[in-house]
Amino acid sequence: MDNRVVLVTGAAKGIGAAIARRFLAAGDRVLLFDNDEAGLAATASMLAAAERVLAVAGDVALDEDARRAVETAERAFGGLDVLVNNAGIDLSGPVTEFLPEQWDRVLSVNLKGAYLFARHAVPLLCRRHGSVVNISSVHALVAFAGSPAYDAAKAGMLALTRALALDHGPAGLRANAICPGYIDTPMTRKWLDSLPDQESVLREVVGFHPVRRIGTPEDVAEAAWFLAGDGASFITGATLVVDGGLTISGR
Repeated sequence: MDNRVVLVTGAAKGIGAAIARRFLAAGDRVLLFDNDEAGLAATASMLAAAERVLAVAGDVALDEDARRAVETAERAFGGLDVLVNNAGIDLSGPVTEFLPEQWDRVLSVNLKGAYLFARHAVPLLCRRHGSVVNISSVHALVAFAGSPAYDAAKAGMLALTRALALDHGPAGLRANAICPGYIDTPMTRKWLDSLPDQESVLREVVGFHPVRRIGTPEDVAEAAWFLAGDGASFITGATLVVDGGLTISGR
């Protein structure tokens, strides 16, 4: 399974960076894509695998940037075996207070971006019997207050995953999704930092999980590596929930 070519969006930090590290550890070559140029450069330099890492900056919601990233992977590494659609943003507020431009931006990054990258990557992936791994969220399965656009986009990713698996499976493509729960990422830390008593909230959140901890980016990275590999060759159109039991706890 080594020496594959992997493209990861939202790779500058958090889950995306962990996924890139996991594939590199397996001997693969990885193209990192993110709109955070400084974070992207820092992550690329820390990975210590210069000959197997490329960093491309851009906006996942722009068709030209998606095309450029896929073409760069093909030109530099000779093809593409795995696409991990991980890029995502969150904006809070009920629909009555959510501005149309905010809605459009969340849907564009979280859902349209996955479509655009798939649009350009699927022909290359089919040639090599590759796979798409979409990083959705437990927000796709249960609603969270004040997250209408995020919930809708993440639910849409599951439908997109099934469509990719159905339409392109006969040509050799597999497509699966991961629904992470609370993961210790910069996005989660930003949310906690906005709260007046983050320590008590974190204790409460940990208590929602039967495993009594929140997840790490590496937890999601291991799931992505598995779904992209030969051990998952008969798995497609599926959703793997990586949430420490959050969604079975009724919280």
